[in-house]
Formats: sequence, structure tokens, C-alpha cells
Amino acid sequence: MEENYEQILVRRLLTKEEAAWKEFFGTYSGNLAGVCARYLPAKDDVNDVLQNSFIKMFRSIETFEYRGSGSLKAWMIRIVVNEALKHIKQHSVPAADIYLTEFPDIPNDEEPDLEEIPQTVIMKMIRSLPDGYRMVFNLFVFEKKSHKEIAGLLGIAENSSASQFHRAKGLLVQKIKEYKMSKKAQYE
Repeated sequence: MEENYEQILVRRLLTKEEAAWKEFFGTYSGNLAGVCARYLPAKDDVNDVLQNSFIKMFRSIETFEYRGSGSLKAWMIRIVVNEALKHIKQHSVPAADIYLTEFPDIPNDEEPDLEEIPQTVIMKMIRSLPDGYRMVFNLFVFEKKSHKEIAGLLGIAENSSASQFHRAKGLLVQKIKEYKMSKKAQYE
């Protein structure tokens, strides 16, 4: 069986080949910065977490176990998400304050049409969500975590995770409607 790019790169990383680490960083840093930016709105925080993540990857590459195509990327994303969550916990208001913030219930209308909205605008909307909502939303939607898993990661109740997700989704629907209204007004 022929080795793929990930397997070859990991083998080179395990030998601590400097060129392999430069290639690794060049290949994956952009994508991982995007993952990190979903959790952290400030660019400086993204850079700090990304740097800490690459240091952690460098120090723990021996623990990586190849399980098929895409497993290296999944391993890296897991490290970045965990580092982002750790950064948020260390630099934010206490977790209890993040999750107990009350916002009015937002009606759960039909799913908005996202076809006409650029992905960069949608990501900006996600980054503008309150911390707790943003973390739960990202973990549920992008990392495919269950509410039980999210509750364990964030130290909250499972029903709080579901509630935070529902409210995050409602706020996004509201932001999308406002965006569409502003675009519609521009053309009238």
C-alpha cells in the first residue's frame, strides 16, 4: 500500500526534520487560523492560540496515530479547538457568567437562505455572537459534538448547551435577516 501525503509528512515530522515542520506550518496554518477565528474574534488571540497549538503539535507529534486520510487534519483541529477553548476560559469572564447571560427568546423561524450571503459575512456574524453562544454553536455545527460532549468540554449542563445553541441560531437568523434587509435597501 502506497503512503499518502499525510503519512509521509508525519514520518518526516517524527524525525524532527526542520523542512517538514516548515512545510507542515505552510500547508495547514491558514486553515487552522480559520478554525481558530471561529472561536476568537480578536486577531491577536487567534495568532497566540495558533502559535500555542503548533507548539503543542510539535511536542506531541509522537502521540499522533494515523487512522486514514484526514486523520492528521482532524488531530490538528482538535488541538486548535482545545487551545482556543483553554484561551477563552483563561482570558474571559468566569464561565458561569458566560452561560447565565439571559437574552430574550428569539422566535425559531424557518431556516434562512444562505445562498446570497458570502461565507466571510456569515463567519463574521458567528464571531460576533456572545462567547458562550459562539463556543456552543461552533462545537455543535463545525466540530460535530453532541450537547452532552459540549457540556463536558465547557463544564455546563447538557440542557444549557442545547439552549445556548438554540439562542445562537436565533441570533444568527436575526443577523441574516438584518443583512438581507440592508442589502435589499441598497438596491431600492
